[in-house]
Amino acid sequence: MCQSEIGGVRMEKIKISNSAFVYPMPMTVVGTMVDGKINYLAVAWACRVNFDPPMIGVALGKRHHTNKGIREHQEFSVNVPGVDLVKAVDYVGLFSGDKVDKSGIFESFFGELKHAPMIRNCPLVMECKVIKTVDLPADEFFIGEIVGAYTEERYLTDGKPDTKKINPFTLTMPDNRYWGVGEPIGKAWSIGKDFK
Repeated sequence: MCQSEIGGVRMEKIKISNSAFVYPMPMTVVGTMVDGKINYLAVAWACRVNFDPPMIGVALGKRHHTNKGIREHQEFSVNVPGVDLVKAVDYVGLFSGDKVDKSGIFESFFGELKHAPMIRNCPLVMECKVIKTVDLPADEFFIGEIVGAYTEERYLTDGKPDTKKINPFTLTMPDNRYWGVGEPIGKAWSIGKDFK
């Protein structure tokens, strides 16, 4: 048991299940071609893993139909949906592509890569070429180099993606809830300069 003090009150940390999660996790949709069809999967276990060249990693359970396409073609997309797409995103996470054709759920387009379909109505999309696959006990962690990133002018402020305009959402587990993103609370690499 660990102790900490908040506002003069001593709080005790309680040990919980080791199967804890980072709160919250960004909701994305991973796209690839499987058996000649566009396939999408809702994925919250996604993160940047390298600065230059830019790389992103996605952890997918080994039983997912999507993995087959990524392994075959070594390409995938990561699409960042806005809250207006929450039902469609949840749907592509509920049903496997080996049982349901998900190719018509979203309007798709392709960039440089031929096997990394991207979602036209997602505010931010990235096409990735697999650099490395890490085999884990229950999951496969695909690390991809971002070879193209696309958005629209309406989602930018000063030439950079604007979180408020993108209006993404997140996932928490094990309560399995989607959450919107709130107001900014401070400027990173700046707000802590006055901390003593």
